[in-house]
Amino acid sequence: MSPPLFLTFFQFGRFVRLFYFHRNLTQYKLLYFFDRFKELDISLGGGKQKEISLCDGETRWLRRKDLIDTLYAELPPGAVKFGCQLESIKFDSYSSKPALRFIDGSSIVAKVVIGCDGGKSIVAQFLGLKPTKIFPLCAVRGLTYYPNGHSYDYEFAKFMKDNISVGRVPIDDNLVYWFCFLPYIPKDEKVWEDPEVTRQLTLELLSNNPQEIHQEIHDLIENTDMKSLSITHMRYRAPWELLTGSFCKGTVMVSGDAMHVMGPFLAQGGAACIEDAVVLARIMAQLDLNSVETGSKVMAHKVEESFNRFVKQRRMRVVRLSLQTYIIGMLSATPSFIKKVIYFMLLVVLFPNAYNHVKYDCGDL
Repeated sequence: MSPPLFLTFFQFGRFVRLFYFHRNLTQYKLLYFFDRFKELDISLGGGKQKEISLCDGETRWLRRKDLIDTLYAELPPGAVKFGCQLESIKFDSYSSKPALRFIDGSSIVAKVVIGCDGGKSIVAQFLGLKPTKIFPLCAVRGLTYYPNGHSYDYEFAKFMKDNISVGRVPIDDNLVYWFCFLPYIPKDEKVWEDPEVTRQLTLELLSNNPQEIHQEIHDLIENTDMKSLSITHMRYRAPWELLTGSFCKGTVMVSGDAMHVMGPFLAQGGAACIEDAVVLARIMAQLDLNSVETGSKVMAHKVEESFNRFVKQRRMRVVRLSLQTYIIGMLSATPSFIKKVIYFMLLVVLFPNAYNHVKYDCGDL
């Protein structure tokens, strides 16, 4: 969790307890491995090591479950209904309100719809947004628990060779998060439902790394909690589509990943989603929606105005995040040396301060 998300969460006093159980990271360690440069500064089996201070302020990794549970605990009883997967949405011909139909056959006519239904959003399709695109990479993620404590420093260590990247980050004294970005390997989607297949494939692809690194990562993956293991074919909404896309219509809007799904290369996807919530809540409070009769035409008009203001305020923030993430993702995925040079130059020109995105403050609630 980087400074933008800290700034956002500390708008809510009760979220402070999250941070006492997750350790602060002190540095970012990047290890490159090149077969032809054995004479470089060797700290780990033929590697070139670079250490970078993460940023001003604190940086912590949180389990998504802890974050979701904390958010859920702040909601009133009955506010969340589980098992409601959206099948379709359209405007009701009689009331002109959005009508939602779910895969279990149930339906509802809603006053307001804010679609946060991910990269394959049904609400985004309804608004006319183009389908999200796919990076030529997949991400394998997992958590490894050490009952007697681990020996890792509190740093973000990332190991890179060819088109494979592996990272590890301690969450607390016993739990370590790890990830691996791999070239996408087409297979029957059902194959990936078996965690053991995912683990064995990951170990196989990493087997050619330097022995010291291979053993360290091998142990992490071998001992991982199988329930935490996942593989994802990473999606993104093209930055140029974010510039021109229509993200609201009437009292229907998209937010979060449904609006701006991006690769995990900047670790800002979750932060951007929480920023969305703060900005939208602030705009609605400024328009004093609580004082307007529910379901009235005045309320519908104010909701539309708040959605339009939200899109205007958020557009350039998510465009910049998505563009930087897109370039880093393509730089990591392409096997072409020429394309790597082009993507690298684009990063240098467009984002001379590579960590400027973590200084963003979405404002008070």
